[in-house]
Amino acid sequence: MEWLERMNRAIDYIETNLTEEIELEEAARMACCSSYSFQRMFSFITDVTLAEYIRRRRLTLAALELQNGGSEKVIDVALKYGYGSPVSFARAFHALHGITPAMARQEGAALKAYPRLSFLITIKGAEAMNYRIETKESFEVFGIEGVFRVDGSGEAPQTPAKLWEQSLANGEVKRLEGHAGHLPSFVSRDLHSVHAVCSYRNTGPDTFPYMLFAFKEEDTNTDGYATMTIPAHTWAIFPSEPHPWDRFDETIEKLYKRFYTEWLPTAGYEQVEGVEFEMYGTKSGLNYIELWFAVRKP
Repeated sequence: MEWLERMNRAIDYIETNLTEEIELEEAARMACCSSYSFQRMFSFITDVTLAEYIRRRRLTLAALELQNGGSEKVIDVALKYGYGSPVSFARAFHALHGITPAMARQEGAALKAYPRLSFLITIKGAEAMNYRIETKESFEVFGIEGVFRVDGSGEAPQTPAKLWEQSLANGEVKRLEGHAGHLPSFVSRDLHSVHAVCSYRNTGPDTFPYMLFAFKEEDTNTDGYATMTIPAHTWAIFPSEPHPWDRFDETIEKLYKRFYTEWLPTAGYEQVEGVEFEMYGTKSGLNYIELWFAVRKP
């Protein structure tokens, strides 16, 4: 239950400061994680980015003020909710509500309201969630690294998916496969030689590292690659059902979402800030994924 309390404290902070500057690092501190982890977790749980949630809430409250016939000018409402000009406010307002701020003052104007979020435990269907807990000693990985902004901006490639696309197209994934060592004894034999790991080092409050990696052996040639030693951890490992390639995105997003919304709030573990693995393989001629989360007992 502590996980839910921390997330709701972070929402309390955001809601209290909708007319002020919101420090994402402060919200993350209340959730007991990094800014990156908080924003990522929020997106998986709610299906909306944290920035979009804040935008929707501010524009919801702004619309209520305009519709309730207050004497404030549109420019005053715009400034109150963080917009530097009436033009930027009007553009954002119209994008959300479909009408201008001036039209919102008219009787009968149709507006949209996005309510405050609260994190609760809900009772869902009895769909089993397969997982296992394993403790592993430290090991080394090497591979192709990118550092990405949480909001997906920056120089190309802007997202891990784009890094995969680029590295497959230019042959870098094949080259990495050629340098890969044997799979270590502590992983499934169904797995391929190249996988992905993220959040294994601190790159700043709004960025995260992501590496297409292979396991390193004693005599592995790692020239030109990033390398990383993964400390010993206890891991919560969540395997997917075998699936065709066109269901990959749906499958991995569902695994992440179920970890954050179903398993983590009730399992008696907390996530260790940092490293997560996406392990890829094949079973029965179909694709297969394992997500590894570093966890500990509180």
